[in-house]
Amino acid sequence: MHVEAHPRYRNDPQAERASELISACVHCGFCLATCPTYLDEADERDSPRGRIYLIKQLLEAGEAGSATRTHLDRCLTCRSCETTCPSGMQYGKLLDIGRGMLEEQVPRPPLERGFRALLRHILSRPALFSGLLKPAQLVAPLLPQALARKIPPRQQPGSRPDTVHARRMLLLEGCVQAAATPATNAALARILDRLGISLEAAPGAGCCGAVNYHLGAHSDGLDNMRRNIDAWWPAVEAGAEAIVSSATGCGSLLVDYGELLAHDPDYADRARRISALCRDAAEILAEEDLRSLKPAPGPGPVAVHTPCSQQHALKQPQLVKQILAAAGFQLSQTQDDHLCCGSAGTYSILQKQRSNRLRERKLLALEAGKPQLIVTANVGCQLHLGEQSQAPVRHWLELLDPAADHGN
Repeated sequence: MHVEAHPRYRNDPQAERASELISACVHCGFCLATCPTYLDEADERDSPRGRIYLIKQLLEAGEAGSATRTHLDRCLTCRSCETTCPSGMQYGKLLDIGRGMLEEQVPRPPLERGFRALLRHILSRPALFSGLLKPAQLVAPLLPQALARKIPPRQQPGSRPDTVHARRMLLLEGCVQAAATPATNAALARILDRLGISLEAAPGAGCCGAVNYHLGAHSDGLDNMRRNIDAWWPAVEAGAEAIVSSATGCGSLLVDYGELLAHDPDYADRARRISALCRDAAEILAEEDLRSLKPAPGPGPVAVHTPCSQQHALKQPQLVKQILAAAGFQLSQTQDDHLCCGSAGTYSILQKQRSNRLRERKLLALEAGKPQLIVTANVGCQLHLGEQSQAPVRHWLELLDPAADHGN
């Protein structure tokens, strides 16, 4: 697909990159069959191909209206279309550029703009989010059930090991995950400790940048990335083996730091190094001998929900299932594994009705095998599914935790 860019976009690196990405699209429409938002209401403008045309129109006309923004907002950025595309279209990167351009050129109404800014600032600041979550957890038993379900129950993560091993890795603590599901990283620390690896958190590191960047606040998102690079760099220079994320949504952005900061002469080289070191927890464990973990007996059939970020961005569609099966857990049959659960970062807040419909469909697919437990690899999916699931929803790392007791 060829783009004749409007004169206003001459010498605009973002517009040039968007035009280059669009050129990969061959109009085939294969993406429609795997796009959750297109399957939901069969509106071509809410399909990858339709949104590509809308961004192309923006680049050629030099302007766009609020309708274009609406259809881009409705995208989950699940990137299922990328897995389906026969021509290697990098749709997620194109969408981020299009959203960023529209945020600058088509200002939102003040109330909507203020709400999105508030959402970004709360979710990307771990201390602030934690400060709001704790009192909410205290009053949750007094709230109506529908509202109480939206507040994740308080977890008891247990202590983390303090043994210092020769092998060292850095941990991305995350923002929402650090407060809402602290058991995840505590489990990962104990697992790696049993494998002879120290897991360290770098003071000063924070949100990976995904919340800001995917909502079109590119400048804030890039600042998040720079702050993390500054925080991690001393440990990298000291020989840290990897930078580990236990949230696949975060991990799928970490691997793009090098590309997103390629234009920044002060950070480009370090960003490429950081991206090369970033690895998902499943990648780490897949290369280790896990026999020393001796996980507790499983709770019965376990359904694995592989997040879109793990399937389509990190390209690990079967990795968690393979690890758990090798560890002796009984996995239940699931359906439509390629479809999104509807969480998608802030999507479950900003596109609530569609998100809930997608969750209902996903839970039917996950619960088809009557599992006793559902596990996933991303905090957003875990919290979103957990609101309505009949079975408990946990992070898959908790099953391998040496301190775990699945009977409780």
